[in-house]
Amino acid sequence: MDANAVSEVAGRLLQAYETGKPIPPIIDDHPAATVTDAYHIQQEQVRAWTAQGEIVKGHKVGLSSAAMQEQMGVDQPDYGHLLSGMFHLEHQPIPMARFLQPRIEPEVAFVLGRQLTGPGVTVADAARAVEFVLPALEIVDSRIQDWTISIVDTIADNASSGGVVLGSKPTPLSAVDLRLTGCTLHKSGELVATGAGGAVLGSPLNALVWLANTLGPLGIGLEPGHVVLPGSMTRAFPVLPGETVVATMAELGTVTAVFDTPE
Repeated sequence: MDANAVSEVAGRLLQAYETGKPIPPIIDDHPAATVTDAYHIQQEQVRAWTAQGEIVKGHKVGLSSAAMQEQMGVDQPDYGHLLSGMFHLEHQPIPMARFLQPRIEPEVAFVLGRQLTGPGVTVADAARAVEFVLPALEIVDSRIQDWTISIVDTIADNASSGGVVLGSKPTPLSAVDLRLTGCTLHKSGELVATGAGGAVLGSPLNALVWLANTLGPLGIGLEPGHVVLPGSMTRAFPVLPGETVVATMAELGTVTAVFDTPE
């Protein structure tokens, strides 16, 4: 895709946020678009958001579990940017009006204490960079009609990012084996899924390594204080107005997302 096509698609995605109306799959009009093209579209939107005052507060790794890859029909992870306006306080009403087709998934959030820049990052490097972990709920969303996405569509759409709710109990990485960390997910009191950290590339730390080594050659480092979401422990579930979602993670505690009911 040339620069004009990249800008045109980025503009349509940005407009979808404003209008609340999703757009047709990008690959319908650009069947030859590549993953590299998709990341250029994503970066174009990030530049627009930061120009409006948003701050990059971290990154997410998407599609890092077999369950999510199967659900979305893709075969590789991707990454997106977490902007300051995406973070919501737990137990506080989250405005449904800002989302188009929201789904929710439980994750462990890494909070970095030092810079982490690839290539060449190892699991040991990643572990040393993590200050603590938190239980988290990621709200994924799609500006593509009916979630009909290819890997190009989701990457271009900022890895289908929507929002983040962080729990309030920091835990040192050394105090927990994330591979074995179990999780239950309840929606309005009903158990809808169980999972474990090992579903995320064998360990959520592997997703952090993948992210650092993928971003490094692009000149992007993970900074102290950044939040990294490594991927979901379960499949994603649609959320409706008025619902409360609770993820409980062994040794990490709980995190609760409450969605408002628009008048």
